[in-house]
Order: sequence, then structure tokens, then C-alpha cells
Amino acid sequence: MTTFLLIRHAVNDYVKTGKLAGRMAGIHLNEEGVAQARALGRRLSAAPLEHIYASPMERTMETACALAAHHPKLTVEAHAGISEVHYGDWQGKAISELQRRKMWDVVQEYPSRARFPGGETMRGVQARIVNAIEALAPKHPEQMIALVCHADLIKMALAHYLGMHLDVFQRIVISPASISTLHLGHSRPFVLGMNDIAHVLEVKKDPGEEPQA
Repeated sequence: MTTFLLIRHAVNDYVKTGKLAGRMAGIHLNEEGVAQARALGRRLSAAPLEHIYASPMERTMETACALAAHHPKLTVEAHAGISEVHYGDWQGKAISELQRRKMWDVVQEYPSRARFPGGETMRGVQARIVNAIEALAPKHPEQMIALVCHADLIKMALAHYLGMHLDVFQRIVISPASISTLHLGHSRPFVLGMNDIAHVLEVKKDPGEEPQA
């Protein structure tokens, strides 16, 4: 079986603007996000990782690099198939303004019917992340690999492998710098864990102290 660690990037300051970041360039981890990423790296320092793939966005690459710091034989490999949702004309817009559009309710309640103007469909996004995972599984048999990407993509992937309809994928919670674990072999998939944030909680408890083993 191939073991996938589905990891969401750590936090950044753009979320405080109330705008939809999407694939916008120049969004980096903030101080808290750097601390989260370092804690993630320590948490997985002994994990038998064979490859680290990341969405090409700066915030995902920076999170992945903090992980790679503990695995000096590995380099972070950018993977377009796990990139953020292409929000098209919605990218960079204020969420308060988008919430007044009819399409907002479709995105929230019936994402399987949603298409972002000038961007992707939600069904297409789910197919993209699942196709990326399915292509990597036979490429890395019996290996553990990390995929550092974005919340909605991880939720959609987990929904697929749990047999959930896309329209209820938002019931899954994926926090910044969290780890979700998936096993893929020749047949039935296994979801071993979701939204593991024990390392992040250690950072919040005492930012100046190293987590205890």
C-alpha cells in the first residue's frame, strides 16, 4: 500500500483581509504559520517519507520546506495537480461581496453543480485531486509520501475515499498544518486519520517551548 499524508499548509495573514486568495501569488506564512510548519516538521521528523509533493503556491511550498528540513535527502516537488482551486473571476474578491451572489449558495449547498466564473467546477477540482493521488499510488508502492496542499482539496479527496457525496464534503474539517492519512492499495482505500493537529496544539500551548516527545 501507498501511505499518503495529506497536509494542509500553515496559516497566513491574507485570510485577515476577508478576501478569497485562490492562486494569488505572494501569500506567505505569517509568524504563527512558520511556527506551525516547524512543529509539523518536528512531528514528522522520524516518519519514513520517500517523497514530498506540494502545491506550487508559496504558502504550501514553505510548509513543505519546513517538513523537508528534517529529511535532507528529499527535495520538495511542486505538483500542479494538487494546486489550489482555480476560482477564476472570484479570486481576490471580498468574501462579503461574493456572499451576495446567487452562486455563493450553490457553492455552499450544492458544490457538485458549482462552476466559478472563469475558473473550475467543484466536480473538476475533486476529480483533479483524486486523479493526482491515483497516479501517485502506483508510482510509489509501499512508500509513504506527503502531499502539502489546501483545505478544500483535502476535504474533497477524503470525501471521495469515504464514499461521501461531494455536496456534503464541507462537513469535514481540515485545519491549518493538519495531517490526514490515507492508505491506497490494489483495492479498498483506508482513511486512517483526519485533521490531526496535536503538534499545532503544542505550539498554541507554549510557543516558546519545543514539543515534548
